[in-house]
Parts: sequence; C-alpha cells; structure tokens
Amino acid sequence: MNFIESQTIEFKRIWKDCYLKTICAFANSDGGKFYVGIDDDGSVTGVENIKSLLEVLPNKINNRLGLLADVSLKKLNNEKVIEISVNKTFAPVSFEGKFYKRSGSNTIELNGSNLTNFLLKKYGKTWDDIAVEEFTENEINKDTVERFKNLAQERIPAITKEKDLRSLLEKLNLYEGNYLKRAAILLFGKDPQRYFIQSHSKIGKFLSDSELLTSDIVEGNLFEQLDKIIDILRTKYLKSFISYEGLHRVETLEYPYEAVREAIINALIHRDYSDTTVLQIRVYDNKIVFSNGATLSPEVPIEKFKLKHISKPFNPIIANIFYKAGFVESWGKGTNNIVDECLKMGLPEPEYDYELHAVQITFHKPEQKEVTKEVTKEVTKEVTKEVTKEQELILEIIEGNSKVTISELSERTDLSHKTIKKYISRLTDLDILKREGGRKLGRWVIIKK
Repeated sequence: MNFIESQTIEFKRIWKDCYLKTICAFANSDGGKFYVGIDDDGSVTGVENIKSLLEVLPNKINNRLGLLADVSLKKLNNEKVIEISVNKTFAPVSFEGKFYKRSGSNTIELNGSNLTNFLLKKYGKTWDDIAVEEFTENEINKDTVERFKNLAQERIPAITKEKDLRSLLEKLNLYEGNYLKRAAILLFGKDPQRYFIQSHSKIGKFLSDSELLTSDIVEGNLFEQLDKIIDILRTKYLKSFISYEGLHRVETLEYPYEAVREAIINALIHRDYSDTTVLQIRVYDNKIVFSNGATLSPEVPIEKFKLKHISKPFNPIIANIFYKAGFVESWGKGTNNIVDECLKMGLPEPEYDYELHAVQITFHKPEQKEVTKEVTKEVTKEVTKEVTKEQELILEIIEGNSKVTISELSERTDLSHKTIKKYISRLTDLDILKREGGRKLGRWVIIKK
C-alpha cells in the first residue's frame, strides 16, 4: 500500500465523530477509503480500541449519514488499523445539514453556486434545464427567434417552416411540461436580467488593473449580447488597421476577430449563471482579458484547454442551440481554435487560467522593442502637433490607392518628394500610417484608432 493521502484516501491517527464529514465527502465524490490508525504523514500507528470501533462505526455511519460502509480490520506493518470503504452514491449525502466533497486530499464544504450545481448534477439536471414558472411565451423576443431560425437553416433545414412558437421551443428542449426553462429566458427572453440580474456583461478600458478609463454594460438575451459586445469592441475599444486589396477596403482588428468572437461565445455558453461573477472584458494597451464565472468539469480541467479534449458544456441546452445556430462546433475545438488564430496573426499564445471560480483568457500583443529617450522625446513632440490639411490629403489619396508611390503623391498634391517623405514620416510617428512590404511590392496601411 502507498501511504499517501489523495482524492480517495484519508488517514487519521484516532477516530473522532467530526471525521464523518470526510466519509460524507467520499460518498458525494468518487468514493474512497478512510483509515484509522495511520498518521497524516503515512506512519502506521495502529488502533488501541479496535474491537469497540469495529462494532460502533458501521451503525454510526448508517445512522448519521444513511450510508452502508464496509468497516474492516487490516494489518499494516504489523499494526492493526481500521479501513472504512465508502462507495460513491447517486443521491446527495449530508452531515449535520451540510454537504461535503473531496478536492484532492482535502474535504471541502459546499455552499453557494457550488452546492447548487452539485445538487443539480446529483439529480441529473443542469442549471439551464430548470423550469421557471413565472416566465411565459409573451416574454419571448420573437425577432431573436426569427434570427435564430435563419441562422439554423444549414443544420436544421426544416426550421424555417416552423410557424408555431410553442412547437419550435418544445423541439429545442426549452419546455418542461407547461413551463419554459432557464435556457429559454437567456437565449430568447426580452429581458433576461429581470430573472437573472447577473446575466449581463461588462466591457472596460483599463490604464492599469486599478485605473478604469471607460466602461459599458451589455444587457439583453445571449444572441443580442454577442452582437452588442462585438460591435462595441470593434467601434470603441479595439484598433483596426485599414488596407486595400484591389478596390476592396479591408479592416483588420488588432486581435484576430475569430478568436475574439470565439472567446465571447465560449464565455456566454459556459458561464455559471448562478454565480455573481459576470462576463468581464478588460481591454489594456497591451492585452485583452476575458473573464467569466465558471464551474469546470473534472474531465476538462484548465490544463486541457490547449490540448485535444472532449466537449463538456456547463449549460448543454444553451450550447446545443448555439451549435444549431452555427456559432460553435460540438466537439470541444473552441479553445484550440483561439490559440491557432492568435498564432496565425503573429500574437503570443493566449493564456488560460482558472481561479476564484472564474475562467480567464488573456490575449497578448507582441512585446514592443525598447526605444531610446531621444526617440521617445521626438515622437512625443510630434504627437502634440495636429495633422495638417496636406497630410489629410495624402491620407485620402492613400485610402483610395494603398500602392500609390511617392512620385504619384507628389504629382497629385503639388508637393516636393522631400516634403511628401517628411509628412509620411510624421504620420508614421503618429501611428496613423505604416508601410507593409518592400519599396516596389509593398503597400500603405492606414491605422484606424
């Protein structure tokens, strides 16, 4: 026997009735073995009153916990110890009105959202699968339903023919008897925050972790929040680079659009809406951080987010409807796609963290090279100057033709080559203009702030 405590093994030198909470935790987790007569460090000490304990413990466990545990005598290192073998139970077990589970080699008391989710799981339910009696079809946003039907045509071709709202919602597993489920409120409700006040999202621009410059609160159902969040990020918080491919104007976000969108969708789908931690998007100069309250599945810990893993959605009904709408795949590739999109754009790998009951994804910009004090002074000096009409004219010409040459700019503005180069250098220092590619085959890119 390996004398080390673990998720399924606990040692105690002597028996105390308070240890019944550990027996309770084993039953609520994956089962386990509790040994009396072994010290916490694994040293076998033996038990003196072993005969009495063998008689008392089975009844005590049964009376106090409602469990039938196998209590037996074992001989280890020539010492007699008691082994209490506990099986995993399908119904939740409490000790003195409290519920416990194992986390590694620790016994923890469940409360708040952890307790809620534990009880739901024990009874074969998920948070989004619970019916809400007060919510009615009159509170369904029919515009959102119609939008969903259009999005879902590819995966459910017959959905556009469905005209009866109740029938549609029943087919989407959003009804339980005569009552709509929580998932229906979040997905299609006119005002989900009336029922779940914490179901909104926040976006903020931060100068540092403690300095907030500006912020937005996003409300509405999940389809509406997805659209609003992306729109606000693109128009208010994130920079875009403007370029041209032939006659087509191309706008590229400073972070990969598909990765940003995937991070938002994952957060909306997998949020633990029983938790008070809302979806927060914190935008800094050098990074963007997505954070949302979450309860991770033991099969998919945070360490597996960058590896191939199975899909274990916390809100399976919500996840299934987002899948039908074509927003996600069903086999757990989302977190891997985020990594791939960041690397494709030349950004560092995003970081995945899980602490304080929240999942956090951080996108980083490439590290900036250090600049000399002289260059910093020069750039600061240029920034304080306004863009002139001549420079605005140069930008207008470039916006119409990203491959325009210095000579062509000179001809169209009646400015000398030297002046054109000076103005372009100035616009470059101001982070308004940049050059991509070589002198002959390159192009100008206007940076939109």
